[in-house]
Amino acid sequence: MLNKENCIFAIIDVQDKLVKAAKGGESLAENVSKVAKAAQILDIPVIITEQYPKGLGATVAQVKNALSNAKLIEKTSFSAMNEPEFENELVNIGKTQILICGIETHICVLQTAADLLSKGYEVYVLKDGVSSRKEFENDTGIELLKQYGAKITCTEIVLFEWLKTSKNPNFKQIQALIK
Repeated sequence: MLNKENCIFAIIDVQDKLVKAAKGGESLAENVSKVAKAAQILDIPVIITEQYPKGLGATVAQVKNALSNAKLIEKTSFSAMNEPEFENELVNIGKTQILICGIETHICVLQTAADLLSKGYEVYVLKDGVSSRKEFENDTGIELLKQYGAKITCTEIVLFEWLKTSKNPNFKQIQALIK
């Protein structure tokens, strides 16, 4: 189960042009924004990557606006782990669970998650926070992620696993995100 004390939230390439091209992109951005807001409230570190932002645009405003202290890393590699700054940030934070979301499931999310798993991280994929341009590619990416050993989850599961109990002092704030 996810543990907020041991978790990093990695947002992979939720950028303007990619959100517009992805199946259900607006819904994805909304879910990622909810989890980002919860991470902010619960003080969970967040790393955002942007694949070639000059051509694909910046991280969508609703996600970027939900975060005040996320680490932003530009990349050209499909796997964020091929960017030394990304891996260095993970090492510096020192947590072993990575919740990952983003675009495209079958390319950047898949390759990043596979590399994280090979380095011994426990990887959770936010199923309602990933997408590809084609549904078949998204579904294939998720299937491969499962085969590689990633755990598949969704927004509400994440929020309530992070909270653990309704007695958590942040319960009402987090609950308000999904009402």
